[in-house]
Amino acid sequence: MAEKTLILLKPDAIQRGLLGSIISRFERKGFKIVGMKMLQMSGELAKEHYAHLLDKPFYPDLEKFVTSHPLVAMVAEGKDAVEVIRLIVGPTNASKAPAGTIRGDFSNSTSRNVIHASDSRETAEKEVKRFFRDDELFSYRFSSSYYLRASDE
Repeated sequence: MAEKTLILLKPDAIQRGLLGSIISRFERKGFKIVGMKMLQMSGELAKEHYAHLLDKPFYPDLEKFVTSHPLVAMVAEGKDAVEVIRLIVGPTNASKAPAGTIRGDFSNSTSRNVIHASDSRETAEKEVKRFFRDDELFSYRFSSSYYLRASDE
């Protein structure tokens, strides 16, 4: 069964002109983009999304950063989406992210690491609902599905 997961392309990805380069990696891997929009994150939304980090000393800077400019929110769908997309994204501390991952190729920072991806299926469900209404998500079939995966996978 296909999973859905949330991906946020943070303000630094937009400011550095990296959207196309990043999105194409998910498409090339065979994930469907079933929802996408640009938005300005409010302080309230930042506090909700990063609630687990509110007591950290770096939180004020994080909130200022993610609310400073627009970001792109998207939902990707596919087999093992949460796990595979996290591998494509790389570790949060981008200075330790391997080359070939998004963070390894485009960032050297923990706080300015260009992208967020849900870290578990449970988190993905909550995060998708936080950023997208049901009518903002689309269902479709790739005409090339036959070439992406065997029917028994």
